[in-house]
Amino acid sequence: MEQFREEVSGWLRDNFPTSLKGMKFGFEGEAEAALADDLDTWRARLAEQGWGAPTWPIEYGGAGLSHPQAKVITQEMHQIGAFNHIPMIAGMGVTMVGPTLLEYGTDDQKDRHLPGIASGELRWCLGLSEPNAGSDLASLSTRAEDEGDAYILNGQKVWTSGADISQWCGALVRTDSSVAKRDGISFVMLPMDQAGVETRPIQLIAGASPFCETYFNDARAEKADLLGDLNDGWSVVKRLLQHERQSQTTARSSGGGKKAGLQDLAKEYVGVDSTGRLADTDLRTRLADHLMDAQAHALTIGRITAEARGKVEVSAAASILKNSATKVAQTKAELTLEFMGSQGLGWEGTDFTEGELGNVRDWLSGKAISIYGGSFEVQNNIISKNILGLPETTQKG
Repeated sequence: MEQFREEVSGWLRDNFPTSLKGMKFGFEGEAEAALADDLDTWRARLAEQGWGAPTWPIEYGGAGLSHPQAKVITQEMHQIGAFNHIPMIAGMGVTMVGPTLLEYGTDDQKDRHLPGIASGELRWCLGLSEPNAGSDLASLSTRAEDEGDAYILNGQKVWTSGADISQWCGALVRTDSSVAKRDGISFVMLPMDQAGVETRPIQLIAGASPFCETYFNDARAEKADLLGDLNDGWSVVKRLLQHERQSQTTARSSGGGKKAGLQDLAKEYVGVDSTGRLADTDLRTRLADHLMDAQAHALTIGRITAEARGKVEVSAAASILKNSATKVAQTKAELTLEFMGSQGLGWEGTDFTEGELGNVRDWLSGKAISIYGGSFEVQNNIISKNILGLPETTQKG
């Protein structure tokens, strides 16, 4: 592994554009226009190496590496302020659609869709939630009617991340209304650039608009892009959502470079006592509790990975990690806001630093972590049923 690490380090030194070091990204991977050319050059170099999705098979645009090898790449990137932004610019492609395609897709589907995802050239979104089908996703009403060699979709989706800038969508649709609600659902893939698809960004309290309303008005999905079996979309989407929760067990990187530790920031804003400790005793205790929770979360991820002997398996355990990651992220945002005081509440103006202005937006947008990808309560239900073996208490169907 040390030889591999040296090879990675050398390649990064030769190929990473230094102009991108410490680069900051928006919620959906947007970046400064002035660096667009260097960023695309870096994307192309990553894609050529297969490092956009390093553990995927080589024939589908990956590098065929093990998970420990992929971790080495991430570590070496961090050391020099580099980053792999392909998972961000691919939308839901690398973290959710791709892994599900690898398991459920036909050879033709894999050949057509996976290379564009791994290279970051195609962005994917997911049409899952609806106005009347959020946590109870099986209550969805978007219809897909059989029209020979295609399905014709009609209905509305909501909270569709990046729908307005995506080229493809994976959608959960109702294909049989005569059976139990979970038995008449299918998963189809369709191009977004067609007359039957309309998207409307949703303005959020944090100021960004990564989410959209998506309308299907006689939209077309080819039958060759049905993922899994007809009317078995519930099995497909359960697996896809496990991949989503797995991807949410750690925070998404906002760019390269090293940031000041939370305890250092706390000392900067609150001050220290004569011994050099954080001056506020109560805040010091709560900060220590948070750091222990964060470390316990990281160690648990490491243990699960080690127990899998380097092959990370997605299971119901992802629900545990998703909820613990939610707690860690939201607590960090609350603590940061508290020790920054009024400086952590700035919205605009020269009286606030870039970090202070970003913090209040992070705090507000972070409230959604306990909702998207399956709410905190839904994860607790999964944990109780599938891990603890407790009786089913939620609605069946």
